Amino acid sequence: MSSESYHEPIELLSEDTKNMHRALVSLREELEAVDWYQQRAEACSDPELAAVLVHNKNEEIEHAIMSLEWIRRHSKVFDENIGTYINTKGSILAVEKSASGGGGGGDDKSEDKAPAAKSFSKSLGIGSLKGKR
Repeated sequence: MSSESYHEPIELLSEDTKNMHRALVSLREELEAVDWYQQRAEACSDPELAAVLVHNKNEEIEHAIMSLEWIRRHSKVFDENIGTYINTKGSILAVEKSASGGGGGGDDKSEDKAPAAKSFSKSLGIGSLKGKR
């Protein structure tokens, strides 16, 4: 059950966070189903059953993408990253390097905001080391 995978007390979580959790758990389950159907189809000795399993796998991919689209629409960070990486050509790592200006990590401006009532620093305390060698 998806509520068993909450890592914080549910009463402390906003409805937006709970809905995102539902979407992420659903996406994970759909991707797991894709993997299971792919393995079953490949191992199957009956061609007709294998075709049915591939059809089922493709339906699960559709469901996964629908969940991912909902997530994209409700998370600025997912939206920005999907916009950066999806439908690109060539090396994915080259796209990442170009998008991040050649470095690792991103800037705090692109992160989803925490609830206003809970203010905390997103810094790991290493910002002053950036650029020093």
